[in-house]
Amino acid sequence: MSDIDASLLPAEDLLAHFARGSITPLDALNAIGERITRLNPAINAFAAMRPQAEAEAAAATARWHAGRPNGPLDGVPVTIKDLVDVAGLPTRRGSRLTDPAPAAADAPLVMGLRAAGAIVIAKTTTTEFGWKTPGDNPLHGITRNPWNGQFTPGGSSSGAAAAAAAGFGPLHVGTDAGGSIRIPAAWCGVVGLKPSFGRVPQWPLGAFAPVAVAGPITRTVRDAALMLSAMARFDLRDPYALPDDNRDWRDGIEDGVAELRVAILRNPGFDAPVDEDSLAAVDDAARLLAEAGAEVEEADAGLPDMRALFSRIWGVALTRLVTAYPEDARAQLDPGLLDVAAANIGATALDMIDYEAARLQASHAMAQFHRRYDLVLCPSVPNQALLADAPTTNPVEALWTQWAPWTCAFNLTRQPAISIPMGFTQAGMPRSVQLAAALYRDDLVLRAARTLEHAAPFSMPDL
Repeated sequence: MSDIDASLLPAEDLLAHFARGSITPLDALNAIGERITRLNPAINAFAAMRPQAEAEAAAATARWHAGRPNGPLDGVPVTIKDLVDVAGLPTRRGSRLTDPAPAAADAPLVMGLRAAGAIVIAKTTTTEFGWKTPGDNPLHGITRNPWNGQFTPGGSSSGAAAAAAAGFGPLHVGTDAGGSIRIPAAWCGVVGLKPSFGRVPQWPLGAFAPVAVAGPITRTVRDAALMLSAMARFDLRDPYALPDDNRDWRDGIEDGVAELRVAILRNPGFDAPVDEDSLAAVDDAARLLAEAGAEVEEADAGLPDMRALFSRIWGVALTRLVTAYPEDARAQLDPGLLDVAAANIGATALDMIDYEAARLQASHAMAQFHRRYDLVLCPSVPNQALLADAPTTNPVEALWTQWAPWTCAFNLTRQPAISIPMGFTQAGMPRSVQLAAALYRDDLVLRAARTLEHAAPFSMPDL
C-alpha cells in the first residue's frame, strides 16, 4: 500500500490511484475505517455502519486490477444521511419513534451513487427529522465538530459534515430544506452544495418536500461536482425530479468568473444578523472574485421578509409531523420540536395558500434580480459554530438569530447555492461564504466556488 493517507484524498485523487494501482478501494476503505475507529468515539458522526462495504471494496479492487471499473465512482466510499433510505439499513431520522426495520429499497440518489460504483459505508447522524441546526438528536445523542469538540458541527446534516471534516471518506450526502447542507458545511470548513430544486431526485419525500433538496458535502468543489453527476439522475418515484441530462458537472468548472456579475447581498428580505468574522469572509471573497475578473458590487434583491415566510412554512410542516404521532408518544420527541409545533397550531389551508403565493413572489424577485447578476454572494451563517452541549431554547427565534437567516431564502426560491470555506476566525474555527445563482444554473455556483477554492486553499483539521 502507498504511504499516502488514503482517508484524506479527494475522490478524484482516489480514482487516479485506483487506475494506477498505487491505492486500491480496499486500501482506501481500511484507511477510512482506521480513522473512524480512532476518532469517531469523540465525534459521533454515524447512525449505522454498513458491514457489506468491505466485500464491495474487495470486488471493486478486483475490477480495477482487471482494468474493468464499474462506473465513474467505482470503489469510492460514500456516506448517506439518515433521512435517506439505504436498502438493508434502518432509516431512523434521529428519532426514537421511527421504525427500526431495515429499508426495503434504496432511495433514488443512493441508487444513482451505487450505479456509478460508489460504496455506501455508513449512515450519518441528523437532527430529529432534520428539524434544527444544533447537531444532536434523541436517538443518537450529540455529534461534535472535528475542529473543536466543544462546538456543534451544525445540522441537520450534522454527521455528514463532521465526517467530511474528520476524513471519514471523500463523499457525503446531506439534505437541505433551510440550510441543512450549507450550515454544517460552513461550521465544519467543508464544501456544501444545495442543488437546484428537483436536480437530485428524492423518495420518500420528507416533511419539507416543497423546498427540500439533497446534495453533496465534500472537501473539494470538484468532488461536489463529481458526486452531483452521479446523484442527479431522473427517477420517476419523485414527482419533482428534473429530466436526466447525463451531465458531468465538472465540465466548465475551471472556466473562472471573468466578466460574470456578482451581487453582494446584505439584506435577505430583513435585517439579518451577522458577525464580524462572517462579514470579513464575504469581503475577502468579493475581493478574490474581483481579482479573478468578476464585476462585483452591492445590490438589493428586493425580497419580501423571508423570515416570516420561511418560519411559517417550517413551523407548519413540523406541526403536521408531530401531530401524526399519538399524543402519549410525543414526549419522546425533541422538546424543541414540540415547542415549534405548539407555536404553529391553528394554521389554515388558506394560510398555506397565502404562504405559497408569497414564496412565488420571492422566486419571481430573485429571477428578476438574476437578469442583472449572475451570482449572489452573502454569508452562509450569521455566527460561528454554537456550543455542542448547549440546550436548544426558543427555536422559533433561534431560527433567525443563530441558525438560518442567510440560507433559507434560496430554499424558498429553489435556486442553487453553495457554502465554501473562506479562512479562519481568530479562534481558529472555519469561516465561510455562500454563493447562489439563478434556478438551474448550478454550473455557475460550482465555477465561482472553484475560483475561490483556487484563490484561497483551505486545510482540514490536523487530527
